[in-house]
Amino acid sequence: MVALDPVFAKIGYNRVERPIALFERGVKTLLFDCKMCGQCVLSSTGMSCPMNCPKQLRNGPCGGVRPGGFCEVKPEMKCVWALAWDGASRMKGGAAQIREVLPPVDHSLKGSSSWLRVSREKAKQGRETRDAARKAMASAFPEAREQEPASAPLSEEPPKATTTGRGT
Repeated sequence: MVALDPVFAKIGYNRVERPIALFERGVKTLLFDCKMCGQCVLSSTGMSCPMNCPKQLRNGPCGGVRPGGFCEVKPEMKCVWALAWDGASRMKGGAAQIREVLPPVDHSLKGSSSWLRVSREKAKQGRETRDAARKAMASAFPEAREQEPASAPLSEEPPKATTTGRGT
């Protein structure tokens, strides 16, 4: 999706938001029972959507987890955070990621594509990194810019090139 940034920018991100969000909803609902909060944290929560928690807790279990890892509010349901800890323990680097404190949910993003948002942010970071590298290179050689002409000077034409060759 990051590679498609120039295409999305030309078309307009607002125009591609809806079809991508619909596709994202289908995939993530099927695989992760995603609630499309617009700020996906599945990779930080062991691929368990924290928005499935009846209390919508974003940073760990409530303390009312029943024996066997079942939910306090919905006793027939496994606690989302018990599933998250289990999933994170099986992911590379998951044990560290699940301990990171996540920001609160911005409800104005509900239903929007987090894939599109993240890819747009990564593309912007890539552009900024490239621009910074270019500026660093240009500032590293300021004398070269001052001494080097903008274009190479033309050499004088050889005498035979300037004659027409017709009787001269």
